[in-house]
Amino acid sequence: MANMGHSAATVAQQEGPAGAQQGSNTSALVIVTMLFFMWGLITSLNDILIPHLKAIYTLSYVQAMLVQFCFFGAYAIVSLPAGALIRRIGYQKGAVTGLLIAAVGCALFYPASYSSYGVFLFAFFVLASGITVLQVAANPYVAVLGPARTASSRLTLTQAFNSLGTTIGPAVGGLLILSAVGAAAGAAADAATVRGPYLALAAVLAVLAVLFMAARLPKIADTEDVALEGEGHGSALSHRHLVLGALGIFLYVGAEVSIGSFLINFLGESRIAGLSHGDAAHYVSIYWGGAMVGRFIGFAVMRVVSPGKTLAFNSLLAIALVLSATFGSGSTAMWAILAVGLCNSIMFPTIFTMALHGLGKFTGQGSGILCMAIVGGAIVPFAQGALADSMGVQLSFLLPAACYAFILYFGVKYASMYKAQ
Repeated sequence: MANMGHSAATVAQQEGPAGAQQGSNTSALVIVTMLFFMWGLITSLNDILIPHLKAIYTLSYVQAMLVQFCFFGAYAIVSLPAGALIRRIGYQKGAVTGLLIAAVGCALFYPASYSSYGVFLFAFFVLASGITVLQVAANPYVAVLGPARTASSRLTLTQAFNSLGTTIGPAVGGLLILSAVGAAAGAAADAATVRGPYLALAAVLAVLAVLFMAARLPKIADTEDVALEGEGHGSALSHRHLVLGALGIFLYVGAEVSIGSFLINFLGESRIAGLSHGDAAHYVSIYWGGAMVGRFIGFAVMRVVSPGKTLAFNSLLAIALVLSATFGSGSTAMWAILAVGLCNSIMFPTIFTMALHGLGKFTGQGSGILCMAIVGGAIVPFAQGALADSMGVQLSFLLPAACYAFILYFGVKYASMYKAQ
């Protein structure tokens, strides 16, 4: 396959014609896409649980955002050990390990419902640790299952199914968790509504681990330690576009997660929509659904349009929409913030693949750095929580707008990155 020197891993040589190899890669892409779907569904359930736990334990916005702090903080702590683990046991076994850890995290919600908010936070951390291992294994895997030039397009396609999971998640959570709150009596009963859904998720993840272990996937070999001609010495951090891309991932994930985390409370504001938590949960699905639709569109668009130009356009539109939601009111503000999901669609896979472009032997190291940058999902919502406590939920959305401004800069700066391909 072309330009495989620019990937963290290469598909091992297999016997048989090229068509068989292509078919094997397609099957592998389908199987890995299932993982993207599952972690999308699980991650978006946080948007349901944050207002739910905030009400149960009478939390401030900063305290409620500890959910995302613990969840996405796992990326900073676990990414590098996950990379070392995957180099030792391989990508397939690494993904299985991630699934099993995530299953344990989901199961921990059962004892947490009998205990305290702190135990919930621990369960979130364990769950996210498993998803981190999945991320570190799956993102580079997708990147090598085809030509480097179309890596952004391919990763965008798999991220579209991740978004399918994030679209379904809030609707399922609203139905199974928030709708049961009205019939529940007291904080203990409200906390109990998470038991069934998360035990079911634990079972599904365990079954997926067994199926994934049994699947026949192409073996891929890590090339991080292979000296490539012209690469020289140094580290991934000596590449400016990787450093800026890592900051872009940090701010993008932070903005996307922060908006999703505040949506239910934002839509509950009297000058916006005045919706109950249960009713607002349906609109959270629209936010994530926009990302799903946009990723299918982006999959096609970025085969003919520069990824950098597409990124710049989407981030500029996101800024305009967030500002409209921040300073507007009623349905205009509501639909403006929901439409940001469409703009988010191609951002993660595009920033990720642009940041890794041309790193050669440092691509594996660069991938670990980018996965660590997902910790933005812990920091930005926490910071927005502090702003919401001090200046109100609506004005706190100025922070995500500032995040998109940097992504606009990154897209413009590297708009012509792939011209030589």
